[in-house]
Amino acid sequence: MARTNGGLIGVVKCTTADTTKVTSFTASGTYIRHNCTVTSLAEILVVAGGGGGGDRISGGGGGGGYRTATSVSVTSRCAPVTVGAGGAGAPDCTAPGTRGGNSVFGCTTSTGGGGGGTYNLKVCNAAHANMTGGSGGGASAYHAGTPEITPVCGYKQCGGAGNTPPTSPSQGNNGGDGWNTVNPQGSMYITGGGGGAGAAGPDAANDNAGQTATSDGGAGAANDITGSCVTYAGGGGGHRGLALPGPAISGSGNPTRGAGGPGGGGFGGNIQRDDCGTSAGTANLGGGGGGAEDGGANGGSGVVIVKETVPTCASGVWNLKSHFSKISGCKWISRTIDLDYMVVAGGGGGGTQYGGGGGAGGYRATGYGPSPLRGTALTLGNGCYAITVGGGGATVTNASAHADSGTDSIFSTITSAGGGAGHYPGFPGPETTTSGGSGGGGSRTTSGGSGNTPPVSPAQGNNGGNGSDCSPNFGSGGGGGATAAGSNGSNTTGGNGGAGAPNTILGPDTSYAGGGAGGTFTGPASASGGAGGGGDAGAYSPPGPANQGEAGGTNTGGGGGGGTYNNTPTGGGQGGSGIVVVRGPSAVTFAGTPCCAFTGSTHPGGDKIAKFTATGTLTVNIA
Repeated sequence: MARTNGGLIGVVKCTTADTTKVTSFTASGTYIRHNCTVTSLAEILVVAGGGGGGDRISGGGGGGGYRTATSVSVTSRCAPVTVGAGGAGAPDCTAPGTRGGNSVFGCTTSTGGGGGGTYNLKVCNAAHANMTGGSGGGASAYHAGTPEITPVCGYKQCGGAGNTPPTSPSQGNNGGDGWNTVNPQGSMYITGGGGGAGAAGPDAANDNAGQTATSDGGAGAANDITGSCVTYAGGGGGHRGLALPGPAISGSGNPTRGAGGPGGGGFGGNIQRDDCGTSAGTANLGGGGGGAEDGGANGGSGVVIVKETVPTCASGVWNLKSHFSKISGCKWISRTIDLDYMVVAGGGGGGTQYGGGGGAGGYRATGYGPSPLRGTALTLGNGCYAITVGGGGATVTNASAHADSGTDSIFSTITSAGGGAGHYPGFPGPETTTSGGSGGGGSRTTSGGSGNTPPVSPAQGNNGGNGSDCSPNFGSGGGGGATAAGSNGSNTTGGNGGAGAPNTILGPDTSYAGGGAGGTFTGPASASGGAGGGGDAGAYSPPGPANQGEAGGTNTGGGGGGGTYNNTPTGGGQGGSGIVVVRGPSAVTFAGTPCCAFTGSTHPGGDKIAKFTATGTLTVNIA
């Protein structure tokens, strides 16, 4: 009798026959690469959300930015996808419709469509800033007798600029200009249609003998990436009609309203005949919303489509006997690898007035920093790992407000806590926000915040220095740093920030996580921030104004410097943002998204390095 037993699937291999896989995103998510190789080439379509229509004698919203690309390298197994929402229609005539949301895939960003112009914007020769976008929003129109407009602008209003910011090829077109005129049919308001991916919104014409402009939205662009020919990113129709009784206006589409551009653009309303309302841009086509008499219509949401070339993949197969033999001989392939890391959180903000220095962001590392602070390398396998890079505590400019702590940085199981905020002298007791990766400095009778909070081993930071309640300068304590506590304040000056930690994981010897310096009540003396991005304290040099505390260094996790007073209270400095670095042997390949957050490099010795200066996703592939 024949016997069978199980087996194992081995390393994937590519055969010659290729297929294609089309994935459409109608909402934000994560793209999972289908190709069995490390790198895939894809065709992409990225359409942003359409702009919202304007209100009252209003322009149509612009179509969302439209961008395509072929042979796009997809190196990461997991890639975040952002699908822009449609912009909200203007609720009243004091502002244009809202610009649509951006759509993003990898390094390709399409900008949301501009909002449609509204009656009370009262601008000419240039569109409102919210009317610019992937394609521009159409302009409003005004009555000829409007005294604050006509002498300056005449009868014309400007549509929003498309392809903003500029891309090549262009991601969209301008919105149409609006115009008011008088002809035998009566006084007429003809607004501009929103621009589309394939054509600009038509401009209203200066034709007193008979108005022929249509207020229609600009046409979108057709694309067959899905296998069917679909038109995307059409402009919204403008709101148009007669101000005085008269017959309907001739034009394309519905004779009493601006038609939406092909590609999901919504139709506009009519001044006399608005009982039929207006329509929103079509969802997932990025169409602009129509302009209306009483509340503009919303723009349509965008879409991201990825068409990937996928080779047919075959796997090696091992039966259980072969598998057992390899394991017994320690010859079975291990798909894990040890990786070094440095994870630094955001630094705390410096205290306002003559407040304490901000504490440095928590510092956790292996391999390349001071030996007492070296943790254990992480053993990881192939896959995608979320990276969080903490932000610095916000700057405080209000003389009676508290500074903010920094936020955490995270890689896999390693979390570094945000630095504690510098203490604010107007608060009578300890503040919980002063504790963190390293503690913020205290002020007056208040002690510095606790570092290494929550506790980890090795410690991620140190305590902040204590404040002084002694005149004349009531110096506040410096924020703690990765290798030293913040210094105490004195009657003459604030305490220096605690020193950070030097680290060579990127190659150069660079220090991170220095504490911010404590502030003083008055006087030119300024305490210094700790090495590793700690901000200096503010100072006052007569007769000049008091200076705000210095910000912590970007991507160092340094604490912000405390402010000063001298009858003019100043804010503390903002904490520095954090950083995450991962380093592994030559056998590993790193990829990361988004591209603006990730930098990959190879050390001269062959090690691979992944640096994240903002939140993203790391993909690990072991050869």
